[in-house]
Amino acid sequence: MKIITTKNYYDMSRKAANIISAQIILYPNSVLGLATGSTPIGIYTQLVKWYDKGDLDFSDVSTVNLDEYCGLPPSDSQSYRYFMQKNLFQFVNIKAEHIHIPYGNAPDIEKECSRYDHLIENLGGIDLQLLGIGHNGHIGFNEPNIAFEKMTHCIELNQSTREANSKYFGALDQVPQKAITVGIRLIMQARKILLVVNGKDKKAILEQALFGPVTPEVPASILQMHPNLTVVVCD
Repeated sequence: MKIITTKNYYDMSRKAANIISAQIILYPNSVLGLATGSTPIGIYTQLVKWYDKGDLDFSDVSTVNLDEYCGLPPSDSQSYRYFMQKNLFQFVNIKAEHIHIPYGNAPDIEKECSRYDHLIENLGGIDLQLLGIGHNGHIGFNEPNIAFEKMTHCIELNQSTREANSKYFGALDQVPQKAITVGIRLIMQARKILLVVNGKDKKAILEQALFGPVTPEVPASILQMHPNLTVVVCD
C-alpha cells in the first residue's frame, strides 16, 4: 500500500490524474475502471487538460464504470452515463464502443448484472480501478453487509448513502433506492487500484478501512488485501 498525502483538492486531483495518465501513456489499450461523484471531477478535468495539450490519447482506451442507478435511463441528467459524458467522454477521443456503463434501466436487472460481469471478463479485466470511499466505507455501491458481494449485483442503497447523494437530486425522495454496482471480486481483480479521498470528514472511515480489521461491515477494508493499492488523500 502506498499513501500519498496532498495539501488540497487540486493537488490531490493532479497527483491522481498523473497516475492514470501514466497508465494510458505506458499502456495505450488499458481498461480503466472509472468512478463518479464529486471527488473524481478534478481528476477528469486534469486529464482533459492534458488531452487538449496533446499529452494523452484515449483512442485505444476502454472504460468500465463502477455503477449506475436503477431506473434511470442514460439520458437522465442524474445518471452516471450522463455524468461521465459531461465530465470526461465528450472532451476526449475515446471511442463510443469502448465506453461501458451498467444499464440501470434494463428490463431484467439480474441479466444486466451477469452481462456486465462477462463484459469485464472478456475485456481481460481492469488494469487500473479508480475508487472513492463513502462515509460508511462503501466502494462503488457495495454497502456494509454481513458478507462481501463478489459479483456485479443490484443493491438497496443505505439511507446514509441516499442522503449524501441527495444534494445532486435536490431532495432525498428523488434519489433512487437501488443501484447496480460492480462486486468486490472484480474490483479486487483489478491489476492496480487508485483510491482517492477528499475531506477531513472521511478521515475516520479511511483509517478504519486501511488499518482496521478486514470486514464486510467496512467494505473498503478489503483493499488492504490488494497487492497494488495507491491511496491519494487530501486533508
